[in-house]
Amino acid sequence: MFSHKKELQFHAKPERPDPVYAKKLQEILGGQFGEISVAMQYLFQGWNARGDEKYKDLIMDTGAEEMGHVEMIATMIARLLDDAPINEQEKAAEDPVIGSIMGGMNPHHAIVSGLGAMPENSTGVPWNAGYIVASGNMLADFRANLNAESQGRLQVARLYEITDDPGVKDMLSFLLARDTMHQNQWIAAIKELEEKRGTTVPSTVPSDWEATDFSYSLMNFSEGEESKKGSWASGKAPDGNGEFDYVKKPKAHGGKQELKPAPSYVHGTPPLD
Repeated sequence: MFSHKKELQFHAKPERPDPVYAKKLQEILGGQFGEISVAMQYLFQGWNARGDEKYKDLIMDTGAEEMGHVEMIATMIARLLDDAPINEQEKAAEDPVIGSIMGGMNPHHAIVSGLGAMPENSTGVPWNAGYIVASGNMLADFRANLNAESQGRLQVARLYEITDDPGVKDMLSFLLARDTMHQNQWIAAIKELEEKRGTTVPSTVPSDWEATDFSYSLMNFSEGEESKKGSWASGKAPDGNGEFDYVKKPKAHGGKQELKPAPSYVHGTPPLD
């Protein structure tokens, strides 16, 4: 059950309107690694969780928090669009001053949403449920969560760089801090699960399913041999079950690719000899 409280989780008030920056801010709302994505990712992971209750609670805590971030950013976008002179857009080509202010505005903000946020990224591509990961395997999902928070924090940092609005920076500073927490919590949860279940996902695969001769070999399939200098090319593997080795010239094990001639009813190209 959800209950909406009529207070924002953190301040979301710019010092002045900026419709061009509102367009940029759409990326961390409706982009692949935006707040809508992480909110839905965590909520579906939590709703589908069948494991330890403490992990489910952690997921749901964070998913509910991210819904608050969606509201904050949507509010910030709407406030950045306050008093935007929509009729001036057509003059942008004639007036370089107006053009610099309005020329990059998202037309959806003017035409579709009535100066409000949209569930889309900074180029107007609608948010897609295909962005989210909820596999039912908590270790796999927590690794996806760590990636999502890493990419999201990166984008917030880049947006922080390109604004001088104190109010916007204040909100972005809060989001940076929460992304720091979320990255660390997923790292901690990942380490705990790895200790209990092993590092390879899924850990439930019987050993006789796997061609173990190939399980720990780094194969050199590109020019140069710099990759062999890493810890992934020699020594004990993180899962503790094997030793890494480096294969300088990988062999082909499958033979030449040959297909049977297509049957006549598909009307392909028959053999020429």
